[in-house]
Amino acid sequence: MSAESPRRAPTTTLPDIVERYAALAGHFGNPVALSDFAFALEETQNLFSTFDEDYHISRFLHFSRDEGQMYQVSGEAVTHVAIDPAIYSLL
Repeated sequence: MSAESPRRAPTTTLPDIVERYAALAGHFGNPVALSDFAFALEETQNLFSTFDEDYHISRFLHFSRDEGQMYQVSGEAVTHVAIDPAIYSLL
């Protein structure tokens, strides 16, 4: 049994995240601090890890590390996410 707690299915949907990202980023492709999504630490990590582990979604998400609150997304320390506009093909 793993020491990690099991991930729960996200209650926030991909369209919700894309809409919020678009409002925060101004333009697709601009990095947005994960803290700007205003979720609790664990919820942010679980939500973005779940999306990152889905191949069809993850190819549109680009995580980076800069100044700000650090999060563990799929085992990587990151602070920001940029989303490609082509993600609309999934919505």
